[in-house]
Amino acid sequence: MGTSAGSTAAAQILGATASDLLDAVLTPPAPPPARGSGTGPARGRARLTINHLERLRAIIAASEDAVDWRRRMGAALASDAASDDLTSERWRATVAARFPTRDWPMRRLLITAVDADSGEPVVFDRRSGVDLVDAVAASCAGGFAYRVGDRRYIDGGYRANADNADLAAGCARVLVLSPLGGRSLTPVEWGTHLTDQVDALRAEGSVVETVFPDDASRAAFGDDMMDPSTRPPAARAGYEQGKRIAVQLAELWS
Repeated sequence: MGTSAGSTAAAQILGATASDLLDAVLTPPAPPPARGSGTGPARGRARLTINHLERLRAIIAASEDAVDWRRRMGAALASDAASDDLTSERWRATVAARFPTRDWPMRRLLITAVDADSGEPVVFDRRSGVDLVDAVAASCAGGFAYRVGDRRYIDGGYRANADNADLAAGCARVLVLSPLGGRSLTPVEWGTHLTDQVDALRAEGSVVETVFPDDASRAAFGDDMMDPSTRPPAARAGYEQGKRIAVQLAELWS
């Protein structure tokens, strides 16, 4: 199951070998063209991130609960000027370039999103009638509404949190990879935090392991987690962390 950037990772894991994925992410992305002193991509991206974060906090503060939050968030992003067909087309092309194959894998894969018009959570799979690229593009639409047919969708993280671990209900063993460390901006009383979901899974009999970034990984991410230049160092740090905890995680599957 994947949410937002995790939907990309989930689809890639099921569509390529681990070594191919590591090789791809260790290849530094081409630098974007400069836009002049003081107005480069990094500064512009940081400004957009801050503005979106401020809007997100304001909408959460005005919401009564998670249902109200999703409805308000969908309405705000759907009315944004960036939520046009051209943006969706460009975003789809960007997402499509990330996959060696654009077909749904045979193994079960769940991709989360939220319907921008109704505020209802959505879970896509191979039977949803939505192709894999559109499902992932919808799940990653954090700052605008992505169009699929006559519907528009926003980031799967607005469903509950960046992990949505509750979708693993009924599974005997659950592994949660949480790059954000389980953090959430929503009030604890809404019951949407990762800790609440993990507690519920364990109460139902699931064995659950969570993996958060270690100090080296957090340092590799940097302050701007949307900066593509941090991908190689983050991948190396994650690879080293994975080797250290491999034995522990292997016990989960035994």
